[in-house]
Amino acid sequence: MSTRESVPLLRVQDLHLDFGGVKAVDGLTFQVYEDDVLSLVGPNGAGKTSAFNCITGFYKPTGGSITLHGTDITRLRPSAIAARGMSRTFQNLRLFGELTVLDNVRAGMHLRLRQNALDALLHTPRFRRTEREATDEANRWLDFVGLRGDRGGLARNLPYGEQRRVEIARALACGPKVLLLDEPAAGLNYGEKGELLDLLQRISGLGIAIVLIEHDMDLVMQVSRRVVVLNFGREIADGTPDEVRRDSAVIEAYLGRDDDEEDEEMMSHE
Repeated sequence: MSTRESVPLLRVQDLHLDFGGVKAVDGLTFQVYEDDVLSLVGPNGAGKTSAFNCITGFYKPTGGSITLHGTDITRLRPSAIAARGMSRTFQNLRLFGELTVLDNVRAGMHLRLRQNALDALLHTPRFRRTEREATDEANRWLDFVGLRGDRGGLARNLPYGEQRRVEIARALACGPKVLLLDEPAAGLNYGEKGELLDLLQRISGLGIAIVLIEHDMDLVMQVSRRVVVLNFGREIADGTPDEVRRDSAVIEAYLGRDDDEEDEEMMSHE
């Protein structure tokens, strides 16, 4: 694991996002290093997805800065941010339902393919070569995520859990150094969540940093190296899973002021 004296891959500093008078994100700060797994958690409406949307360029923050590999990306478009080494999945699946599974993953590589419109029009040797390479790489990522369904069939015909795998494979096909996953365990059954945990650990093993939004606290506590907790847009805790699960502000945010021993046991997942 990288030393903390090294330059972070991703630095979010004093991030703010206002919608009229509502502070969706209010001073969020964290850093992500190579092969980190950082989870961003909090009750519904805490500002987690709004923060993701700022980091990936879908929203323009009203204050603060975001740097990737030491370069300020705060005002860049999503495509420019992706080209610099960041990819994401979404809380609600955003696959191309009318494309095949394989073509969905190949679409994640479009920023990296060395071909132009003329190559495609004339089916030049470079076009044919890059298409073969893209297909081979898409299959490798589908193997990596453990897809069991038909790769030549339409993505919309896959079971929900398999569609989640395809979305992660497409994000990996972008060649990210930082991967943002928005509730990847949503809608998965117990067995699928176990497979997701294994997949996240294998992604981290590739040296890819993961930033995770997740409500499944069992998964968060098992996979995370650090956890940042938001409540009403403000950061209320940042630490290891053990530190966060015992933080009184976190327990209050999730469970209310009347937290008895049973409630604390729920937070500890021990």
